[in-house]
Amino acid sequence: MDNWNNKVKRLLKSELVKRGISNTDLVLLLKEIDVHETKASIDSKISRGSFSACFFLQCLSVIGCNKIEIEEFENILAFAAEPNVEYKKSSHEK
Repeated sequence: MDNWNNKVKRLLKSELVKRGISNTDLVLLLKEIDVHETKASIDSKISRGSFSACFFLQCLSVIGCNKIEIEEFENILAFAAEPNVEYKKSSHEK
């Protein structure tokens, strides 16, 4: 789990850095959409990397991030995909 927490933490932090937005700025931006967080709570959430998808999307939205790339997860997700095999049809199917 920690590996995923670290990845999402780095993803959010990198989007903030790209835009030059500090956690203090993020507090003010979130307040504009009626999300009330303190700098300490944001620092803590981002540090742990264990925040809700809702919080993650709120942050991305207020900083103007409309698209993220998660290519590095492609290999990990491929293991969870269904194998590429042909299924035999039963004799009752046409």
